Amino acid sequence: MAKETFHGALEQIDACCYRIPKSYKPGMRVDGLIFANEKLMHQLKLDQAPEQVANVAFLPGIQHASLAMPDIHWGYGFCIGGVCATDPDEGGVISPGGVGYDINCGVRLCRTNLFYREVKPHLQKLVDELFKHVPTGVGRTGHYSFKGKELTRLLGEGAGYLTSRELATPGDIDFTEGRGHLDGADPDEVSDHAKKRGEQQCGTLGSGNHFLEVQVVDAIFDDEAASVMGLEKDMICVMIHSGSRGLGYQVCDDSLMHLRKAPEKYGIELPDRQLACAPVNSPEGQKYIAAMRAAANFAWCNRQLLMWQAREVFADVFGRTWQSLQMNLIYDVCHNIAKLEEHTVNGVKKKVWVHRKGATRAFPPGHPEVPAIYRKIGQPVIIPGDMGRASWVLVGQQGSMEKSFGTTCHGAGRAMSRTQAIKEAAGRRIDKELLARGVIARAQSHKGLAEEQPKAYKNVDDVVDVVHQAGLSKKVARMRPIGVIKG
Repeated sequence: MAKETFHGALEQIDACCYRIPKSYKPGMRVDGLIFANEKLMHQLKLDQAPEQVANVAFLPGIQHASLAMPDIHWGYGFCIGGVCATDPDEGGVISPGGVGYDINCGVRLCRTNLFYREVKPHLQKLVDELFKHVPTGVGRTGHYSFKGKELTRLLGEGAGYLTSRELATPGDIDFTEGRGHLDGADPDEVSDHAKKRGEQQCGTLGSGNHFLEVQVVDAIFDDEAASVMGLEKDMICVMIHSGSRGLGYQVCDDSLMHLRKAPEKYGIELPDRQLACAPVNSPEGQKYIAAMRAAANFAWCNRQLLMWQAREVFADVFGRTWQSLQMNLIYDVCHNIAKLEEHTVNGVKKKVWVHRKGATRAFPPGHPEVPAIYRKIGQPVIIPGDMGRASWVLVGQQGSMEKSFGTTCHGAGRAMSRTQAIKEAAGRRIDKELLARGVIARAQSHKGLAEEQPKAYKNVDDVVDVVHQAGLSKKVARMRPIGVIKG
């Protein structure tokens, strides 16, 4: 996180939104809009992330505004929490910085028919077995291997390919965003090096802020929506947060190298070279999109296999099949991706490329891309917090279509850099502090827990309050962590 403070103008529009006027910097094509309240904005002014919001406003073809969600913090090119839509018919560009290195990092939530009172006596064993059987950590390989034609199919077909391997059910596919597949993925545009990195990493958690959590439903805020999702107070759920692992990172790295000279080639002036981009319809733009889509398909398969392994552990610990435990997927949503979607801009319907970098799709009730069972309530939105406080389940609202291209926040957002968090945790045992809160945590190192300690994050409740009040998404249930495994 940058140490400099933001010195630009921030005009308060309402209780949940601030504007950086496009007059702030010559070259800004639109305003910057940040969804935040006064409490969050006080902290944000000490960061340079708003400067990145202004920089994104330089991108050719950008529509409406350069947007940021309340979990905003410094990132590569775009801030984390950044959203922008570009129109290819107006010279709109695609930018890897607007997707991120961990392509299709996302989160899924799986319910069970178990309740806290039943699980509490077995929690230590459950967490230990999850940590033993679900691969975690930097560079860790997993139980599954996909090479050659198998990897090509996985990259091209996404999660649906796993049904042929009996590692996914039709229900799993139905409740995954986009059915776990992006059309137009081209495995041939993924480098051999990227493929090599991914061969044995599908079904692995990774490190950093990725996790698998056992959670209990702490409170219900919308009875109807909770009922449709099958959620009840004190029910046990499993939340998984991971992405495309080394394969996705390499795709991004390769693409940034390939796009390094594209802005100059196409006469695009940028305030930050990390915003490297190319027109959507250019050969360079199409090459990135094809590879990005393949990496996104890999990520959906990764989370599917992580859930499959969690189901096997639950079945073993509780002596019942995962089907009898009703370990059904509620939803899987991605938050590092770019998609071609139809939105209304200034009263005109158009197809735009929506970049969501640390931001989550939140389509409203009635939207055709929402699974039929959820169409009355809106798309489920899964918002992980930190491992000591809470996570949330929301549903998309109409306000998201009007204000943010169908988007809401993606998590709590960092309040400290990893370096700061490690320094702040010196001499402490984060695992013991979490245990005192009723959370059993297992990780590959004390450093990993220190980097991800609760104090390193904003309070997710504050972030969720903003998107709820802004009408981007609506509160359904609050989830309390009781067991967590990390890299």
